[in-house]
Amino acid sequence: MHLLEAKNIEKRYASHLALDDVSVAVPENSIYGLLGPNGAGKTTLIRIINQITGPDKGEVSFMGRPMKADDIYKIGYLPEERGLYKKMKVGEQAIYLARLKGLSRTEAIKRLKYWFEKFEIQAWWDKKVEELSKGMAQKIQFVVTIIHEPSLLIFDEPFSGFDPINANLLKDEILTLKKKGATIIFSTHNMDSVEELCDEISLINKSKNILSGPIDQVRKEYGSNIFDLSFNGNIDSLRAAIDGNYEIVTHKTEGNSSIAQVKVHNYSTDNRLLKMALDAVEITGFNQVVPSMNDIFIQVVQEYNKNHKVVQE
Repeated sequence: MHLLEAKNIEKRYASHLALDDVSVAVPENSIYGLLGPNGAGKTTLIRIINQITGPDKGEVSFMGRPMKADDIYKIGYLPEERGLYKKMKVGEQAIYLARLKGLSRTEAIKRLKYWFEKFEIQAWWDKKVEELSKGMAQKIQFVVTIIHEPSLLIFDEPFSGFDPINANLLKDEILTLKKKGATIIFSTHNMDSVEELCDEISLINKSKNILSGPIDQVRKEYGSNIFDLSFNGNIDSLRAAIDGNYEIVTHKTEGNSSIAQVKVHNYSTDNRLLKMALDAVEITGFNQVVPSMNDIFIQVVQEYNKNHKVVQE
């Protein structure tokens, strides 16, 4: 089941088309990566989902029905543009924001105390927001984003400004939230985080959704047909055993063990490669070289921009 679906969304600002017939479907209890270069339209889509602005065309469905105004209480949103009232005390600010999410003061304080202790920031409760470091302020905003335990969480560049230790802390919390049943939309430029966290992705570029799907499927689709073949034996014997449909791209030997990267050409199969190799050497490992999400991101965006250059100009 899809918790949220945005269908055929179009949004225009004056002469700028921010979203052009964009559709995304976010499965329930998943982490969904919303990727794309700056200015691609990701933030516009997030604002439409949050009902900060409305689409010119298309519709958004939530929990299998058209989205309603009070669905906002079932959503937690951490925007890329951070914003806390600098002159307020941290605790007062957090209680105020929690109350806006529908919590009573008593319940807000109870939940906030738990999270402040968990993040080891309880000593900052009575300090002014302006005294916080950027990373500390982001922890506060993360807490108030999730404090009402919403069904849908939207994080826009959540790791921006965090050191590696606190970034890992946040990643662990995001995974825990998923385990507890939350659905998460995760917008970022950090492809390593995408590979660590996301189940599915959509790549938006120049106002269009140009790639969507489960992350494992996307990586396999953009595989290079190159395989790492680990073996014991002679590289020349391996070369002699395989035919012209296979090419040894690189090779290295350490002691009696060797690894060859073999590219599969034409319509040949990896199974056929294995059968031929087994006649010549002892196979100890065989894995497809799968491209990283960073490689795929660059490749897909560059290809799209190249193919649509004339149209854009």
